[in-house]
Amino acid sequence: VTETTAAIEAYRFNDAAGAVYRFVWNVFCDWYLELAKPLLTGEDEAIKTETRATAAWTLDVIFKLLHPFMPFLTEELWAIKGAEGPRRENLLVLSDWPSLDGLGDPEAEAEVGWVVDLVTEVRSVRSEMNVPAGAQVPLSLVGADAAIKQRATDWGETIRRLARISEISFAPAAPAGSAQMLVRGLTVAMPLAGAIDISAEKARLSKEIGKLDGEAKKIEAKLGNADFLTRAKEEVVEENRERLEDARAKIAKMTVALERLG
Repeated sequence: VTETTAAIEAYRFNDAAGAVYRFVWNVFCDWYLELAKPLLTGEDEAIKTETRATAAWTLDVIFKLLHPFMPFLTEELWAIKGAEGPRRENLLVLSDWPSLDGLGDPEAEAEVGWVVDLVTEVRSVRSEMNVPAGAQVPLSLVGADAAIKQRATDWGETIRRLARISEISFAPAAPAGSAQMLVRGLTVAMPLAGAIDISAEKARLSKEIGKLDGEAKKIEAKLGNADFLTRAKEEVVEENRERLEDARAKIAKMTVALERLG
């Protein structure tokens, strides 16, 4: 809301639309709905009611934020949703712009943010390490304090479900054969023995890094050739620069993955 409002007031309408898009897709759909699923399918009716109410309120905010960019569609959705609940006082176009004054909760933001960062990092490392999508792997929180342990316990089921983790444990040091990552200052270890062939994965990564390095050097030589830069079309030169940047990014990513394996 804050980002979208500031962008609209500054006439940066593309930034405003982008901010709403990211919130709807990356926050509400990717995370809120995923975190809400077990609550909505649980047996606690009070929690179900609260979760539905929060989702409904958030949808109203989303309609308001999107209205300047999609007026007719959001007005229709506003009316359809209003028919299922309390009577709307106004058309969407006449409704107040959303405000978050007094709604901030830094502790809740920090807690949920930690869960999101942890799951995101674990998913990323799983992908880098070629861990099979269906494989359940353990997770070890290294040197976790009491607050982190409580947080991991409270959110354990969610973390295991979203990151496909078999168990969460606490240890003073990372177990051998683990891929390690840093999440908000906490070292998180993911033992990979049994999930992948570590030696084979090291060999694969080393081979791929070597191949990409060779390609990068060829492109560097081409871009360092004054004759090529003079004769080639600008779009060809730019294409080679992009290829070089892409190769370097892949090398850096795979190097990190190789280092994670020790």
